[in-house]
Amino acid sequence: MSATTDRTFEDGAEVADPNREPQAINHHKSPKSHILLTLAAWLCGLLFALPVAWMILTSFHKEEDAATNPPSLFAPLSLDGYRSFFDAGPWPPLANSLTASVVSTILVLLLAFPAAYALSIRPVKKWTDVLFFFLSTKMLPIVAGILPIYLFAQKVNLLDNIWLLIILYTSMNLPIAVWMLRSFLAEVPVEMLEAAQVDGASLMTTLRKVIAPVVMPGIAAAALICFIFSWNELLLARVLTGTVAGTAPVFLTGFVTSQGLFLAKVCAASFVVSLPVLAAGFAAQDKLVQGLSMGAVK
Repeated sequence: MSATTDRTFEDGAEVADPNREPQAINHHKSPKSHILLTLAAWLCGLLFALPVAWMILTSFHKEEDAATNPPSLFAPLSLDGYRSFFDAGPWPPLANSLTASVVSTILVLLLAFPAAYALSIRPVKKWTDVLFFFLSTKMLPIVAGILPIYLFAQKVNLLDNIWLLIILYTSMNLPIAVWMLRSFLAEVPVEMLEAAQVDGASLMTTLRKVIAPVVMPGIAAAALICFIFSWNELLLARVLTGTVAGTAPVFLTGFVTSQGLFLAKVCAASFVVSLPVLAAGFAAQDKLVQGLSMGAVK
């Protein structure tokens, strides 16, 4: 057989010539399938956005217009719901929620980042057992541990104290942040760490100036998720706080009574309470998408 032929045979099997250029694989979808996927994506987006848009629209209606069946879309706009909400004094609960969410998120990142480093880039002994322990802490429902937490807080005089919520929110979100950051840190090239060691960088310098900028999208994603979980938490805040350290969700549950019309007030209050989360998600949407996609494709 000639050496210039396009194919060779070994043991009766046909083998492609290694010098032959591979054929390009066509990954382009047909225009019809592309249009269908686009329409499906827009439909899913509208399904998620429609309840929020409906809540915002209802919040600008009067109570009698909001309570009509079917609802009146083109009713006159009004700010009565927002006036009722702000007249009720929501600023202390909003400040408590902001304090507990921001401080606990910062503490979570400070604790989770070195822990994720030890479990990914420089694995400790039995690191899989450590990860399982972190995961097992999320298996216990909060309602199952609320009684001992309440008794402990009562014993140490921490009831109705914002620092108790900060500690609980930190411990609640720490396992999630460790798992997320570990998956991001696992994608850091080893060559970067070796170069930092050759240059004589310390561990803290490596974490702060080498690793952190690379995984910043993942850090932003973990921070946003921890902030949302802390801001939306209701059960612990409802049981462990009162008039001093009550958060925005607790204020929202007691804002409206069952007497009279209240739909527009509820929508206005819900929209105001949701604004910090919506603003944070909108501001960090690029890093959130990039961070959540890190490690998904090898």
